[in-house]
Amino acid sequence: MAVDRGIDINNPRIALKIASERLAIVRYVFLVQVEDGIATADQRASLEYADAALVGWPEMDADDVVDLDEDGRKTVAERLAAMERYIAEFSKQEAEGGIDAMNDLLVRATECVASVRRLYQPDFPIPTFAEIRRVVQDEYDDDMGKIDPSEHATVEDIEEQTEQADEKREESETEAGKSHDDKNGKNVKNGKNKGDGKA
Repeated sequence: MAVDRGIDINNPRIALKIASERLAIVRYVFLVQVEDGIATADQRASLEYADAALVGWPEMDADDVVDLDEDGRKTVAERLAAMERYIAEFSKQEAEGGIDAMNDLLVRATECVASVRRLYQPDFPIPTFAEIRRVVQDEYDDDMGKIDPSEHATVEDIEEQTEQADEKREESETEAGKSHDDKNGKNVKNGKNKGDGKA
C-alpha cells in the first residue's frame, strides 16, 4: 500500500510518516465519539495534545529533520510498537463504548508519537500533556462559569417543572369549571324567579 502511494518503505525516516498518520486516524475516531456532547476537560486536553504533536508535521525530507543513529532508530521502533499496542486497545474500547479508556489511550499514543517527532525533529517544541491539561482546565472552568444553570436543567428539573405546570393547568381548569357551574346556577335561579313572577 505504501509503495502504491509512492512511499519508499526503505527510507530510514519512514517512521516519521507512519507515526503521524496513525495518530491522525486515532484522533479523528475519538473526536467523532465525543463531538455530539459537551467534551470534558480531559477530553479537550487529549485532543489538543494530539493537535500539538501533529501541527506542522514535517515531510520526511524536511531540512530540520535529522537522521538517527542505531540507538535512535531502536528507540523509534520501540515507541511505534508501544503506539500500536495502545491503538489496538483503543479500538477494543471503541467497540465497548469505553470513552474514558479511549481518552487515556489517545494520550498514551500521542506521547509515543511526540517522542518520535522529538527524535527526528529535535528543535520542534512540543508541550507536555500536563502543560496542556492545566491550560485546558482553566479554559473549561471559565467556559462552565459562563453557562446559566437555568438554561441547562437536569432531567429531574424538567420533570418537576412539567408536573408543576400540569398541576397549575388542572387547578385553572377546575376553577374555570366551578365558575361556569356557578354562573349557570345563577341563570337557572334567575329564570325560575322570572317565571314565578309571570305566573
